[in-house]
Amino acid sequence: MSTEVPTPLPIGISFFDKIIEQGFYYVDKTLFIKDLLDKRAAVTLCTRPRRFGKTLNQTMLKCFFENTAEIGGKDARALFKGLKIEKAGEKYMEHQGKYPVIFLSFKEAKKDSFEKSYLQLNDNIANEFIRHKYVKEKITDEKKNLFEKIATGEGSVDEYSTSVKFLCECLEAYYGKKAVVLIDEYDVPLENSWSRGFYDKMVDFIRTLLSSALKDNPFLEFSVMTGCLRISKESIFTGLNNLDVISILSESYSEHFGFTQDEIDALFRHYKLDSRLETAKRWYDGYMFGKTEVYNPWSSIKAASDWVTNIDAFPRPHWANTSGNDIVRKLVDKADSEAKAELEALIAGGSISKLIHEDITYDEMEKSVDNIWNFLFFTGYLKKVSETVDHKERIVVELKIPNKELEIIFENKIQEWFEESTRQRDLKALFAAVLCGDSEVFQAELSKILAESISYHDSAENFYHGFMAGILSRLNGYRVKSNRESGDGRSDLVLYGMDKAVIFELKVVEKFKEMPALCEDALRQIEERNYAAYWDDEGYTNIIKYGVAFYKKRCEVR
Repeated sequence: MSTEVPTPLPIGISFFDKIIEQGFYYVDKTLFIKDLLDKRAAVTLCTRPRRFGKTLNQTMLKCFFENTAEIGGKDARALFKGLKIEKAGEKYMEHQGKYPVIFLSFKEAKKDSFEKSYLQLNDNIANEFIRHKYVKEKITDEKKNLFEKIATGEGSVDEYSTSVKFLCECLEAYYGKKAVVLIDEYDVPLENSWSRGFYDKMVDFIRTLLSSALKDNPFLEFSVMTGCLRISKESIFTGLNNLDVISILSESYSEHFGFTQDEIDALFRHYKLDSRLETAKRWYDGYMFGKTEVYNPWSSIKAASDWVTNIDAFPRPHWANTSGNDIVRKLVDKADSEAKAELEALIAGGSISKLIHEDITYDEMEKSVDNIWNFLFFTGYLKKVSETVDHKERIVVELKIPNKELEIIFENKIQEWFEESTRQRDLKALFAAVLCGDSEVFQAELSKILAESISYHDSAENFYHGFMAGILSRLNGYRVKSNRESGDGRSDLVLYGMDKAVIFELKVVEKFKEMPALCEDALRQIEERNYAAYWDDEGYTNIIKYGVAFYKKRCEVR
């Protein structure tokens, strides 16, 4: 009796040929090729958030277009058997395996200095020269010398800056055909250099490299680039008038990155996970590219893998571990009262409206809070709900947190960073008031901290509980217990040391005027349920009891 082995899910695999050859589940995105051939743009830049299938699509293009005869590769036509591009007809398949291809990935150029990042980029370029070393048969001795210098890492800055164009020239000399240039994650070196302080140097190098390769290059058939942001204002693409930018606002190519509902339905049917479709939609759907709603492909595959193992497994925020959250941190650090209110509205499920700048640059991020909102949108932290123009015909987009996964990322990160800022705050006055029973000073000091915080309206009780526990945990010589069983129930929080216990009962009210009454209710609850019993039995003779009521960023303490 044979046991059917389920189709493996391609977790962390971004190579198209490996997915097809080794029988991994593949969500067919090959009509991306058809759209490229139909539109015939000289240079196409597709910007999408991290982990949305950019590298997989680029390796697919490489497998489709590349003539592999001279590089020891096998005919890749079989990889596309039965896929949508083959079904589209010979008009498209006649392009398969017909072009020399230059494939570069910039994603590894994330080093701690310009010199290291520059050497990593040069190493990637050198490896591509080595891959195409056969072309030396048909180029002049002078060009052979330059080819060897670049391939061995001995080229000058100027020579590496124009190396992609030079390799296109060598490939055309060999094949008699212009080259296809594929550049994956082109903006990673720029993002990295911005965060590490050598942005201007990296911009200069990338600008020259891309301008040489893509602008007025007579040896170029076409190019496809991918990245998170367009980044054009700093003149990365100066004079490149043949650039077709496909951002998340564009309707073109909208279904080729991320999973559509039909694709998710098919995936979940294949693994008999139909019962988890609703959960997957709530957690991982909600991104809007053009007019196409898509799921996060990385998180969807990770969740499907979890549920294949255990159908009752809890969903998790998988994307949080794949992408740096520095941009959210920047927003929290720079947030004024208006930005904090907007964050609160988003976390509560609401939306905000912002002017959108498609060509924003990294060095502009910290110039205004609105720029940070733009980064959050284009890097996948927020989704478009609707789009209009203002009186100056500028694009205004209504933004919202896409799904439960991102909501948790926002809440966890913001709470984590808020706790960091609280740890840096001088809390001596608050602690002194708590330990001596001074409710007025306790209330005043607590109100100051609340005024600077981000509140969570949809999970308020949990927020305030964690908020108080985090503050009290900083008091040296004392420990904090949460929901400690005592008497006839569990008190919310207890702070205790060698000779003193402080019991807190917390209430969250719906209306400001309810705070005094709820404070008294909290104190009555402590007495009626005898929350002090355990501490009496332990020999504590100094026990202080507090009722604390919260309304948004206001509090009352008794």
